[in-house]
Amino acid sequence: MPRITALSLDHANDTTRPLLVGVQKKIGFLPNVFKTLAHAPAVLSAYVQHSVALGKTSLSATEKEAVFLATSQVNGCDYCLAAHTLFAGKTGLSGQDILKARQGELNAFAALARQVTESRGHLSDEQINAARLAGIDDAKIIEVVAHVASQTLTNYLNNLALTEIDFPAIEN
Repeated sequence: MPRITALSLDHANDTTRPLLVGVQKKIGFLPNVFKTLAHAPAVLSAYVQHSVALGKTSLSATEKEAVFLATSQVNGCDYCLAAHTLFAGKTGLSGQDILKARQGELNAFAALARQVTESRGHLSDEQINAARLAGIDDAKIIEVVAHVASQTLTNYLNNLALTEIDFPAIEN
């Protein structure tokens, strides 16, 4: 049972309702994580704006999903693992690819995201050099950190709120 109840559109205020409607139009339904964020209008607004900005990074859709999956695995967020398993599949990642991404083994982006999340950003010179040797330049390193930070917000919120998963079931 959720510790923080997801708000319905009917109970959203004038600030959050348009944001929630926009999310619903983009995704095709209104995920519980956004309805939970709606309790804090400034946070929902900031998260949506941040997500729009991060949508313009140089990372491909599959690279982003690898980051999201690796981060959510480390942070133990079943809600985000379910969501990003669905989204990763839509980008063309196979079930095996998704499992590898969760473990940080799919590609250098998943590995870097896992390392950043596990170490809370305290990477060794060797880890940074390995990312660079794999073709991740400084701009992309910063983009990975930004995606990890954004994902960590929803991971922590869902873990704390016990947000009801409204995405298809996942295999652990």
